[in-house]
Amino acid sequence: MGNPRFVLITALGFIVMLMWLAWQEDYGPASRQSAISDGRSAQPVGVSDPASALAANDGELPSLSDSSSLQRISPVDVASRGVAETDRNRKIHVVTDLLDVWIDTKGGEISMVSLRAYPIALDKPDEPFPLLLKVGDRYYVAQSGLLSRQGAPSHLADFQAEKAAYLMEEGSDELRVPLGWQDNGIKVNKTLVFTRNSHVIDVEYDVTNHSDQPWQGNQYRQIVRTPLAERSGLDIVMYTFNGAAYYSEQDKFEKIGLADIEDDPLSKDIKGGWIGMIQHYFLSAWIPDQSEINNFYTRTLKRNRVAIGMISPEILVPPDQSGKFVSRFYAGPKEQQVLENLAPGLELSVDYSWLTIIAKPIFWLMTFIHDNVVGNWGWSIILLTLVIKLALFKLSEYGYRSMANMRRVQPKLMSLKERFGDDKQRMQRAMMDLYKKEKINPMSGCFPILLQIPVFIALYWVLLESVELRHAPFILWIDDLSEKDPYFVLPIIMGATMFFQQKLNPAPIDEMQQTIMKVLPVLFTIFFLFFPSGLVLYWVVNNVLSIAQQWIITRRIDRGEGKP
Repeated sequence: MGNPRFVLITALGFIVMLMWLAWQEDYGPASRQSAISDGRSAQPVGVSDPASALAANDGELPSLSDSSSLQRISPVDVASRGVAETDRNRKIHVVTDLLDVWIDTKGGEISMVSLRAYPIALDKPDEPFPLLLKVGDRYYVAQSGLLSRQGAPSHLADFQAEKAAYLMEEGSDELRVPLGWQDNGIKVNKTLVFTRNSHVIDVEYDVTNHSDQPWQGNQYRQIVRTPLAERSGLDIVMYTFNGAAYYSEQDKFEKIGLADIEDDPLSKDIKGGWIGMIQHYFLSAWIPDQSEINNFYTRTLKRNRVAIGMISPEILVPPDQSGKFVSRFYAGPKEQQVLENLAPGLELSVDYSWLTIIAKPIFWLMTFIHDNVVGNWGWSIILLTLVIKLALFKLSEYGYRSMANMRRVQPKLMSLKERFGDDKQRMQRAMMDLYKKEKINPMSGCFPILLQIPVFIALYWVLLESVELRHAPFILWIDDLSEKDPYFVLPIIMGATMFFQQKLNPAPIDEMQQTIMKVLPVLFTIFFLFFPSGLVLYWVVNNVLSIAQQWIITRRIDRGEGKP
């Protein structure tokens, strides 16, 4: 197999591999799913009314499985408790420096979270990105509640609120939103605590038992949302996982396709960890006390909803005493440094696929260059590409030297083709004799390229997954490195560099291969028209550096300086 054929197979294989990874996420047995989008185009389906859900008792409340080591509580025991008609569907608006949140007094549900530091679009700088949303046919909420046979407020119970609006004032580092509930001598204060410069909401339940009987109960936390239609077309190549996920010390980071939840529900007792919903750039997650053992579960609900959640161990509150449950809810960007400090494994929600071990150092280097050298993500990509190219310089040189030597003997190969015509066996023997005489190994140019492919793919995932590139400007007309080039200048330059690079490679002897090689730059240009400009910028810079290196080596070989 000659070098041109290998380059062709590698290029096409790269495209097929990306499509295969996306197909595996969508249809594979372990990760088939459909999910909410990153907010740019797709829309969820399904409309829900929590009030009617309460009346119907359709299984919205979680229950522990028989296999769990934690105490099992039935939703029937709690579905009709703690519901008053006052303040039904009253919303509480909370604004901090980073979050714009709506809380429903029904259960204290976090029904809407918008990220003030992340506009929904570049041309809408004053409209924050809606991560959680319950409007019309969109349903993506965070719920929590208590389960007890003695009475407890679930996410279907009505709480009393002190105010309808809260604003984090300048000079204040904390904002507390208290909600109250009581029934049959049991008083519960649910408090949502917001902190300055944080996307974390701390949720506290204080249970006071004024009855004459001990109170026993568990806390549950869950994220519920409606799935979306599956992606298609070019979204397959640009695919990032959208769905549920959890982390445990035993299983590490596990993704769960929303379509898999019905067929293979999760029920597992886990110490620490976290559960969440992840999507391109953003994440929502419930984080328990890391010393606590919770039952992690997934469930399919009515109205086209799915849920991932966890239930805490039971606590006992004697008469005239109090008990407390605590949890943390994160709703924000997938910033690795922030997530690493919140919970073990939470930074793995930045999904670099199977090349995380390579991608994480690449991301660290790109961030270091941005923070300490240039302060611009576009120039950071350029310098990062240069550093990687220098690191792989000798490996690339070996491959390019082999290609240059193959190019040097190309006229002799063409002569052999004219001489032996369609006699493929004699042609192959003559080619092997020529390679031996010229001391050329036709495969020697393949292996260096093959070894570099994991690095290139890892960099692809880094550039695709990094929220830091979202709405990040470069220069001139490139005002968002996470979006396509509006004038398609970079993809056209990329196609041109591929064309010039082909001219430096030995031409295939086979006419069909020659035709395919000519079409390849056009095919890649069409593909890259809709890629994020940050990704295309990397390919352009890498191609330009490769052309310069290959041109120098080829000239030296042509002058006889590098001949074996």
